[in-house]
Amino acid sequence: MDAKRYSKLVKEITPGSPKLSGFFRAFWVGGFISMIGQGFNQIGALIGLSYQELPMFTSSLLVLIAAFLTGIGVYDKIGKYAGAGSIVPITGFANSVVSPAMEFRREGLVMGVGARLFFLAGPVLAYGISASVVYGIIYYVLEVAGIWG
Repeated sequence: MDAKRYSKLVKEITPGSPKLSGFFRAFWVGGFISMIGQGFNQIGALIGLSYQELPMFTSSLLVLIAAFLTGIGVYDKIGKYAGAGSIVPITGFANSVVSPAMEFRREGLVMGVGARLFFLAGPVLAYGISASVVYGIIYYVLEVAGIWG
């Protein structure tokens, strides 16, 4: 089979992806997750949390709920439906931490859950922490030299 015929066969067999409806689903699900976060923010303000405590309260609740939904298998269905709309908010981070741990839980708490807990999120955390340390050192040196601040 030549390359031209093969390419035509692949185009015939490959299912099309409905881009417009995919964009819409990602937009409304991501927006809905953000709306829930804003609701938690409002609840935190009502119970008397300070302006500095509200982001921590909201983020913690969103991560907790996403981890729970991942654990019972619901968040994966949301992700399959919404695509990037479910992974862009902080809930996607919680899902990326819990999913590998749930997949390998049969191997035990240490070698399964513990070893795989940060399988996907570990490199992200390592990069983020390393970048913040480098940025902090640069900021400190520039501030001591009087260039920054």
